[in-house]
Amino acid sequence: MDRRRRDDSPSGLSDIVEQDGLLGTGITTRHIEAFGRKVTSTAGHLMGPTSESSNGGHYHNAMVDIQRELRRPAAQRNVFSLTQTTPTDLVRSKLSTSEIQSRAISSLPDELLMNIPEDSSSYSLFQGFQASQDDIEYRKAHRRRSSKSKKLLKDGETHAALPSAPTDLRKERDLLSRRMDLMGVRKNMCSSEIHEIDNKIANLHNMRKIVLDRLASLEMEEAELEHELTEVDNKLEDIEQDEAAQAQAQAPATPKSSAANDDSTISEDPAMDASFMSESIYQKIPSPKSVKQKSIRKRSMPILHEHFSPGSEIKQMTAHSDMVTAIDFDYPFGTMITAALDDTVRVWDLNVGRCIGFLEGHNASVRCLQIEDNIVATGSMDASVKLWDLSRARTMTTRDNRITRRDDGDEETVPADDASVASHSTTLEDCFVYSLDAHVDEITALHFKGDTLISGSADKTLRQWDLVKGRCVQTLDVLWAAAQASSLGGDSQWRPSGRLPDASADFVGAVQCFDAALACGTADGMVRLWDLRSGQVHRSLVGHTGPVTCLQFDDVHLVTGSQDRSIRIWDLRMGSIYDAYAYDKPITSMMFDTKRIVAAAGENVVKVYDKADGHHWDCGAGVGADEQGPSPATVERVRLKDGFLVEGRKDGIVAAWTC
Repeated sequence: MDRRRRDDSPSGLSDIVEQDGLLGTGITTRHIEAFGRKVTSTAGHLMGPTSESSNGGHYHNAMVDIQRELRRPAAQRNVFSLTQTTPTDLVRSKLSTSEIQSRAISSLPDELLMNIPEDSSSYSLFQGFQASQDDIEYRKAHRRRSSKSKKLLKDGETHAALPSAPTDLRKERDLLSRRMDLMGVRKNMCSSEIHEIDNKIANLHNMRKIVLDRLASLEMEEAELEHELTEVDNKLEDIEQDEAAQAQAQAPATPKSSAANDDSTISEDPAMDASFMSESIYQKIPSPKSVKQKSIRKRSMPILHEHFSPGSEIKQMTAHSDMVTAIDFDYPFGTMITAALDDTVRVWDLNVGRCIGFLEGHNASVRCLQIEDNIVATGSMDASVKLWDLSRARTMTTRDNRITRRDDGDEETVPADDASVASHSTTLEDCFVYSLDAHVDEITALHFKGDTLISGSADKTLRQWDLVKGRCVQTLDVLWAAAQASSLGGDSQWRPSGRLPDASADFVGAVQCFDAALACGTADGMVRLWDLRSGQVHRSLVGHTGPVTCLQFDDVHLVTGSQDRSIRIWDLRMGSIYDAYAYDKPITSMMFDTKRIVAAAGENVVKVYDKADGHHWDCGAGVGADEQGPSPATVERVRLKDGFLVEGRKDGIVAAWTC
């Protein structure tokens, strides 16, 4: 009882430590404090002044005491047993707080000890410190000697400025030799620091790769969650529509007289007359509900591609068996639509690089397309523009997703992409919304923004469509506008270029609309800016000498590409050329974002222009390609959004790159 009572008191704890030592090792607190004082005193003398008086007594006595203490076998065993003690044992031994903290701080886990780099230096840290200190002392002595020599030379004592005695020369030689040795030490330490920095850089690269893999897995999981959330939203919307249909079926029927009155009202409206719009549109007017209401916006944008170096290949897909004619995607690693001369329109999931379905309905190849949210517009050589709603897609069992290549008359069936053999795919049969069939020749350009769609055709007209009502609201005759401007002296004479064999030489090469503004590039090299409210040309930009094939504008600039092998940047505020640069071959496709302009210029690489510094560089499979091996096909179409570049080639291959 007396011993237990003594253990519970502070004095009892100190008595146990004094009698039994730390965990029975024989080392007491007083021993540790005394040893620490000796080590601290020794270190202070080592780092202090190097005078003989200070090193003579206390330093020698401290070193003798430490050596005498460490030569004892019992002390060595006690120190080794203390170092092997874990922090948990120290806590259990009822030690003081300071001793527990000291032991816990000095303990390192094995995973940290494994990453300690090897020391390649043959000199210790203290030797390096001595080398730097002696170098400073040498510089001070050299400075004093130089000032003394200058003073003697100034006084006319030339013979005293140089050492003459052998003793002085030996001292000078020893000083220089010592300095040479110190230089070797410092050089070796600099080399060791360089190796250490290289090891740190390598470790940082490994850490960056690990974090990139983690980011890629997070974005894959995010895409799956987004897909599941979209499916849940679609199911909820279907349930709500079914409930609304049941409620409407249970409600009393509308009198026929009111319906007849509605029909008479519709027939009296001249805008709804069949002569004004095509019969197919008249017969398939959709419900008043806008198409845009079913689109589901992306909740977060992928950022993985932003951390790769520019020009890095992200994914390559064998998309078609013939030349890619149109391509577009909504956002990086999102949904991509491709069309080619093999008369197919494919929908792709860029996150996994897999074809998820086909948009079937056109009777000929699709020449132009655009995707915005879940709405897709396709313009075909069959003179029709069709609208699709991808949110109506349903998951089903995989269909045959292979394409047939024709090489030298032989047919070869290959998979459309590496990930196409999947357990499930998507059917897009329910995605069709309606068709716009007012044009009488092939559709060569289209663009929609909000509820307005503009289509350009080889019939030399532009048509404005209302996507909510599904009807044509305005027809713009390009030839008539050119003739009017020519008669007024405000436009150049029409220069017909003829029908060139190249498919890119279309009468209407490119269009883009925003609110009431419309930009149109045509085969005469003119870029006309229309006002959709009046249907008149507001301004004409003269500069290109060949057909305009592509254009894009923002708040300040309009960028155009032409078959005259040039890209021109126009200032919309002044109506003049801001900048221009030429290539070796005609421009077939072009697009820009906030940082760069990319263009397909008849080569197997994408031409990239940095708007910030004016630097030109190439991106694509043709960069650094082996001349002896097969060369990549020519790039025909390019799309760029947020540094994510997609290019389509003549052989049907589609690839994604960082830009």
